[in-house]
Amino acid sequence: MTRKLIAEVIGTFILVFFGSCAIVFMGADIGKLGIAMAFGLGVVAATYGIGAISGAHLNPAVSIGMLTAGRMSVGDFVGYVVAQVVGAVLAIVVIMAMGGTAAGGLGQTTVGAHGQTAAIIFEFVATFLFVTVILGATAENGAGALAGLAIGLTLMVIHLAGINISGSSVNPARSLAPAIFVGGDALAQLWIYIVAPLAGGAVAGVLHMAGFTRAE
Repeated sequence: MTRKLIAEVIGTFILVFFGSCAIVFMGADIGKLGIAMAFGLGVVAATYGIGAISGAHLNPAVSIGMLTAGRMSVGDFVGYVVAQVVGAVLAIVVIMAMGGTAAGGLGQTTVGAHGQTAAIIFEFVATFLFVTVILGATAENGAGALAGLAIGLTLMVIHLAGINISGSSVNPARSLAPAIFVGGDALAQLWIYIVAPLAGGAVAGVLHMAGFTRAE
């Protein structure tokens, strides 16, 4: 279990570090398409790098989906979530050491111009779809060696669709880490990025467990 938790710390660090660096240091140059690619390819890198050890959840919403789908225990779920938060926070700390500042932004997620309701709906629906793809791709009769690519491309599409709506988190750990340091709206709205993704991931797991989204 220790190896799995260390892998989750490293894998989540990879995702949050690359994605947040793209926002903080390169956003003006690469735009939203580049940011979406950074998050998507970050997942691909982490999945192929540490997936064989921990499954590369990198996200409490993915882990709760695995829990409700019957693929992990409550104890393992708690350990994974702690490891994911640690990895995400470490990534933000390193970005701050590189010159990123709370005043300048650390890649935090906040509600977009379409309002809070739109952000909640997007985070729930996008996470539900994301975890559904993950559960299917990583099943015994799923995508096999291509699973990591399918998952990464799905996250990229989610970011392309939702950056203007909610900042496109679908990951409580990814939103929590910068919010701790930035405060303000990022911290006040953090509940959205915890509740909606966890609910979406849990529902995806329940439907998969029930066989509605699982190949027999």
